[in-house]
Amino acid sequence: MAESMQGMKRTHYCGELRINHEAQEVILMGWVQRRRDHGGLIFVDLRDRSGLVQVVFSPEVDQAAFEKAEGVRNEYVLAIVGRVNARPEVL
Repeated sequence: MAESMQGMKRTHYCGELRINHEAQEVILMGWVQRRRDHGGLIFVDLRDRSGLVQVVFSPEVDQAAFEKAEGVRNEYVLAIVGRVNARPEVL
């Protein structure tokens, strides 16, 4: 599963993301704090020195990334390229 992060450069730290970053593509790097598999979605809490961000993997968005996320475990180091979405409001 080891893939090179060579050439990738972080655009933001995990703790820097705010609502004004919504819809922007970002590159984050950090350690897996926790991984949760909810069947159709995989949630990864990614941490770095600045904080924590939740990364959501969906097969409808990117099947290849979803398949890779199935093998992710705690303390893995990841580089994530993705679009920032605000959390949906809880009803």
